[in-house]
Amino acid sequence: MTGPGGFPSRFEKPEDSPGFLLWQVTNSWQRRIRHALKEIGLTHVQFVLLTATDWLDNAELPTTQTNVAKFAHTDVMMTSQVIRTLEGKGLVVVEENPSDTRAHILKVTPTGKRLVKRALELVEDADGKFFGPLRQDSIRFVEMLNLLIEPENTRRAQLPDREGCASETDGAPARG
Repeated sequence: MTGPGGFPSRFEKPEDSPGFLLWQVTNSWQRRIRHALKEIGLTHVQFVLLTATDWLDNAELPTTQTNVAKFAHTDVMMTSQVIRTLEGKGLVVVEENPSDTRAHILKVTPTGKRLVKRALELVEDADGKFFGPLRQDSIRFVEMLNLLIEPENTRRAQLPDREGCASETDGAPARG
């Protein structure tokens, strides 16, 4: 099938393309999140990585830069740069890992923890308003989104267990 005038697409209209719609929805959602976080001086990626660091630490999992990047599905180098920014803002402390000198252990400071709490309130409120029209379909929507995450990037396959070793899926020790 081709679009109007022989346009080389299998979709008759742009709004029939799930990728194009996802692009539009993602941009709209990100605008709302940026607007919500502007009030507290965090970018969206800073929020995600700060919150991921706090989440892992609260779960008593090894909180290394690599594990934070895996948890958040972000690039390791970009994660390192953002963590340095968060450290400069006094929100995160980066310590050497006594058991692996190549890894760095991340700790959210008390100021960072207070900011995570406020940021979560803002983001979850923005999410509630944005995804509100889905109503009872929101649970199924989340299930469907999880289906789209690449299997090799799933949280279970990448997060270390509480002893700091990678999950059963790869058997390699966690590095940070």
